[in-house]
Amino acid sequence: MPSVRSGGRHGRRMKADINVVPYIDVMLVLLIIFMVTAPLVTPGLIELPTVGQATEVPSKPLEVQVSNDGTVALRMREPGATPQTIARAELVSQVQSRITSTTPVVIAADGKVPYETVVAVMDELRSSGVSRLGLLVDQGNAGNKPKTMPNKPPAAR
Repeated sequence: MPSVRSGGRHGRRMKADINVVPYIDVMLVLLIIFMVTAPLVTPGLIELPTVGQATEVPSKPLEVQVSNDGTVALRMREPGATPQTIARAELVSQVQSRITSTTPVVIAADGKVPYETVVAVMDELRSSGVSRLGLLVDQGNAGNKPKTMPNKPPAAR
């Protein structure tokens, strides 16, 4: 199809069409390049930690216990230490008064505590400047079925 017409009263007139053949050639070359290189690119593998692979708790961290009803208690994680219940508003000041720059803080929460509550406690501590913060996990049940209460029969399935 010619791009210039001839004949008629007007003489030669330009036709306003775009020639897309070069664009199609470029797209086919790019498609072939991507098809050849796609199998060579390996996606990054992420290994998420599991409870069975959790490391041991550092010696003597400060433990923040969050119970199901939202109450908070603090204790140093050493033999014979008892948790002291504190008001949620006093959490940051109590934690900062008990730790040094090298003291880790771990959050121990019951499995029935809403996730939102645990994250709110973590956020309060992080925003107050606690840099060494972690979650405490029970390694005794790693890979096993959850234990039932001694006086409670197992739930029917």
